[in-house]
Amino acid sequence: MKLMLSILLKFKKEKTIEHEIAEIQQGNTELQNRIIHDYKPFIAKTVSSVCKRFINESDDEFSIGLIAFNEAIEKYSIEKGSSFIAFSELLIKRRVIDYIRKEAKLRMIHIEEEEEKDAAQTYLDTKLSMEEFYRKIEQEQRREEIIHYQKVLKEFGINFQELVEQSPKHFDARLNAIKVAKLLAENRELCTKLFEKKQLPIKQLQSMVHLSRKTLERNRKYIIAITIVLTGDYVYLQDYIKGVLQ
Repeated sequence: MKLMLSILLKFKKEKTIEHEIAEIQQGNTELQNRIIHDYKPFIAKTVSSVCKRFINESDDEFSIGLIAFNEAIEKYSIEKGSSFIAFSELLIKRRVIDYIRKEAKLRMIHIEEEEEKDAAQTYLDTKLSMEEFYRKIEQEQRREEIIHYQKVLKEFGINFQELVEQSPKHFDARLNAIKVAKLLAENRELCTKLFEKKQLPIKQLQSMVHLSRKTLERNRKYIIAITIVLTGDYVYLQDYIKGVLQ
């Protein structure tokens, strides 16, 4: 009896939101509807954090968040390198920010059409104001990426300070580490092992690259950190890595 109870409790403990998302992706629409309903408060809170005001279910922004949450359900995989909640939070905030930016652009176009003849200075002031708004939106997107990235790094026992301290000091060494990370990110099997076990598959990588085991181990955290960026939804961080590779 105790053994059976232990098995049941273990199963219950392992039944995470990630397991439920996997079931939904296999076609469990009933579970999908329940998850969406249960997480409406989470969606509203996430949208509110972007809009800086209380959001209820009748707001357009909430609808955008709801669509984004459903999109997260469809797109999530362990290879994204984070929990489902962290992934969906990033996606919701990104979609809401995109919506706000689009609405602001439409308002500016309307002002241009209405006041082009009579209020050139008003239009210029509005345009400058919108440019400042876009700049702030981009800053918010970058900030959200960094916050999400920090959360994922923490799952691997890595923080920013030690990442800076242990990053390769020479450009060639950094470039080689990034190439290893790129190779790892493109290998589905090894990438899955990385995110499941939270360990760099050094033995397998050693047979694929012209680097010693010692070098791979020395740059382990840096390689993991870059792999997380390459496999995740990090628009700005990925641009940085592309710049280095080019």
